[in-house]
Amino acid sequence: MSDPSPLSPAGDRHFDGLADKFAGSLYGGPRGALRLALLDRLLPEMLALDGQPVLDVGGGLGQLSAWFAHRGHDVTLLEPARDMLERARFELEGLSVRYVEAPLQELPTRADGPWPLIACHAVLEWMSDPRAALEMLAGRLACGGQLSLMVFNRDALRFSNVVKGNLQKALDDRLEGTGKRQRLTPISPLSHEQVVGWSRECGLSLQAVAGVRVFHDYLRQPPTSEVDWQRLVALEQRYCRSEPHWRLGRYLLYTFVAGDGHVPIKEPAR
Repeated sequence: MSDPSPLSPAGDRHFDGLADKFAGSLYGGPRGALRLALLDRLLPEMLALDGQPVLDVGGGLGQLSAWFAHRGHDVTLLEPARDMLERARFELEGLSVRYVEAPLQELPTRADGPWPLIACHAVLEWMSDPRAALEMLAGRLACGGQLSLMVFNRDALRFSNVVKGNLQKALDDRLEGTGKRQRLTPISPLSHEQVVGWSRECGLSLQAVAGVRVFHDYLRQPPTSEVDWQRLVALEQRYCRSEPHWRLGRYLLYTFVAGDGHVPIKEPAR
């Protein structure tokens, strides 16, 4: 008897049973630590935060929900994988977080809004129809509401494959994963042009963009000392919002606003 498919009926990749893997090898390692350190720097720069309620879509183990809750926001964490949600509930005990076990497609019935702030990080690349998912998110925003969107960067994935010597794969543009193996290659990696084009069609206005891990994933060897680690973090922070470096971030982080509204965005620190 074969193992059940990790794909949902809609063709999306969910992560049931992988809470330990995410907590250990991903967020417990340098890649996850660097991602969280950069978000800690970037989110206050890229969002107008005043304690408003937050919807965290596909919030997984709850790191992002915890970040907002610790800063005075009431958070609703939406996540389809039960073990992820239970781990988040345990880790975030005592914080102002409500937990909803549901996929993104159930937003209209489970967490419709309108929301002044929605965060959706590292989710769209695991959807079979990321364009429809973005439209769903846009429809849940209040007028002038903000969307913090982070996606897996297709261009960075191509560059990484070339660096590793996978030349024919890059030439054929065979970059998508199947979603059926333990290796976590996204099924729908997205380009900047796709995200910007779709967001415009959905009535969203681009306010800011940054690259997350613009250097780390291309290193021949990871830092071997705390001094070198801090130097790497400093480089990532310095160039994550600068041309041309942000374009090759492993993830692209965006702030969008619903309608023609504008929120004050801090200039990148130099």
